[in-house]
Amino acid sequence: MILGRNCTRNCAFCNIANSDTTSIDPNEPRNIAEMTKELELKHVVITSVTRDDLEDGGSEQFVKVIKEIRNITKATIEVLTPDFEGVEVDRQRVSVAKPEIYNHNVETVPELYDIIRPQAIHKRSIEFLKGIKKDDPSILTKSGIMVGLGETDDQLKSLLDDIVSAQVDIFTCGQYLRPSKLNYKVQEYKTEEWFEKFKEIAMNAGIKNVYSSPFTRSSYNASEIIDKIKSSKLN
Repeated sequence: MILGRNCTRNCAFCNIANSDTTSIDPNEPRNIAEMTKELELKHVVITSVTRDDLEDGGSEQFVKVIKEIRNITKATIEVLTPDFEGVEVDRQRVSVAKPEIYNHNVETVPELYDIIRPQAIHKRSIEFLKGIKKDDPSILTKSGIMVGLGETDDQLKSLLDDIVSAQVDIFTCGQYLRPSKLNYKVQEYKTEEWFEKFKEIAMNAGIKNVYSSPFTRSSYNASEIIDKIKSSKLN
């Protein structure tokens, strides 16, 4: 995770501090690259807190990290970015750096945004995902949600339509687990059977790569996913 420990947003599901942000560490990209090399990582997931206080939303730091990793390793790179407040040039800046996977999570159904993601906009997130494909169709796009927040099946089906319209390549779905007593309460625990059925529904809706289980997270088996997709393209 880059760009500091404190976030400019205050999502109800998240345990990251909403507090005064810190200055950007100029050594961060190089340090992450050296760590990637030392650990001999084959696939790296780079994410961040949201930095609405920065002029570029932190997008340039993502680019610097990508470049530094590629300078000294052969690792594939996945970025999980904020929405950069919908600013196209910030999204495009990251697209130009060509991460193998460009992830932006929608997190939940739009009907719950006011409670769960009050500083985000569902339509803006969908347009962000569409924009990545316009920037560079070769980049694999990814998004994910949590369930158990109070969403309905009909709301989820509508959300899948939005994900399909954005041409998202990889979709993840996992159970929301409350990180602390200060966070939003779990409204429902879904069964493993429910997750299997939802995977089937999502794939039938038109999403090729779906990962759905109680403990699935956005970086769940990330390296295995990209290997699988690469293999399918070769066959």
